[in-house]
Amino acid sequence: MWVRRRRTLLVGLAAAAVLAGTTGVAAAEGTPAPAPTGDGAAKLCKRVPKLERRIDRALKRLDAGAGARGSVARLQQRVDNAEKAGHQEVAALLKDRLAFRKSLAASLPQRQKDLADVRTWCRDNGGGKAAK
Repeated sequence: MWVRRRRTLLVGLAAAAVLAGTTGVAAAEGTPAPAPTGDGAAKLCKRVPKLERRIDRALKRLDAGAGARGSVARLQQRVDNAEKAGHQEVAALLKDRLAFRKSLAASLPQRQKDLADVRTWCRDNGGGKAAK
């Protein structure tokens, strides 16, 4: 039984090596990938609902209170606690993260508006399939 499994394993590995060797080298050393022919509008239009949900969740999390993980208020509380405890290095790191999180909270509404414009464009242009 052990010999049969080992033989099957060796045959499978050899076949995989031959297949990978012939197709992998040809694909890697062949001509470069063709240039994009469109702007990807159809795929973007397909992803709009998912992107909207993702932005909505992020904004909800950022605007939540100090009890919610990932919120600006919770990170601000951690900065305050680090400063009160005299942990200046930790406070500096947390302040950098807080600055980024605040900038994210400021930029996400603009992304939301831009995405609403994309949704409208997609609806008016057949889901991006009309664009060439």
